[in-house]
Amino acid sequence: MLKGSCLCGDITFETDADPQGASMCHCSQCRKQSGGIWSSAYVAETDLTITGDVLWYGASESAKRGSCPRCGSFLFWKAHDEDTISFALGAVDGPTGLELTKHIFVRDKGDYYELADGVPQKD
Repeated sequence: MLKGSCLCGDITFETDADPQGASMCHCSQCRKQSGGIWSSAYVAETDLTITGDVLWYGASESAKRGSCPRCGSFLFWKAHDEDTISFALGAVDGPTGLELTKHIFVRDKGDYYELADGVPQKD
């Protein structure tokens, strides 16, 4: 069982499923919302149990972002046309047991860091 929460604890989540696609997103929206790179993995939406009142924000026509209305933790990303949901790896309680599979939206990455970890990169 993988469990996580926001900073204040008002929102918790858990899954028994094996998360997929552990990635680090460098898009401008993730950088603005998280203050840096946003790391996440995904499971089927039906496999993630969320407790608490998530504040959903439609940042684009294709997806919405979920955060805690009290502490502001950016926890979830959900594409409108997919049956999966991504959750913040940084919000997981304890070790994730996952290994990073890719960096995404690297064309939008900040100019203040380099990627030198050898993990595959996608524009």
